Amino acid sequence: MGNAEKFDWVRGFTCDFDLVNGLSKTAESTKRYLSQMKGMYADDAAFDKMLAGGDDPLVYEFYEMGAPELPGDLAFGTSITYPGKVGDEYFMTKGHFHTILDTGEVYYCLSGHGYMLLESPEGDWSLQEMTAGEAVYVPKRYAHRSINIGDTPLVTFFVFRGDAGHDYGTIETKGYRNLVVEKDGKAVAVPNPKWGE
Repeated sequence: MGNAEKFDWVRGFTCDFDLVNGLSKTAESTKRYLSQMKGMYADDAAFDKMLAGGDDPLVYEFYEMGAPELPGDLAFGTSITYPGKVGDEYFMTKGHFHTILDTGEVYYCLSGHGYMLLESPEGDWSLQEMTAGEAVYVPKRYAHRSINIGDTPLVTFFVFRGDAGHDYGTIETKGYRNLVVEKDGKAVAVPNPKWGE
């Protein structure tokens, strides 16, 4: 192996996640509290009521172990979505497209019960169930969001191309075309009344 091909051990990393609870022993997670997700939920009144009552729950957190951000390198981490609802809509991650649309991602469910909501820019969408021991493949071009429909944390391990990037802006501006809500005690997908406003 020539010098040009040497692995950069300073930028390389090892996995120190607890693969039961998704938490890292040494790293700090990125946290998303309810107050940071304004506009993400369809029921604005329920959202405002929760915050007005002094409650600002932790909705999800994630660890992303950075890679050298070059084509062919891989990045990975864990995502933990907590149980709860805003109105009848389940707690969820904000979700994102990849900045480089033609890149996919894999999520492996370590524990909990939920769904991965997938949506392409053209409007094709799918709702994939997430249960412990099962993996969900996110095809290239699809935005993706983890949704916790259970009563324990939904913990996933994810892997993606290191230079794929994250496009949150599209989701923050337009949202997803569909939502996952509780109806008659079951999780169902319904059209998002705020989409395209």
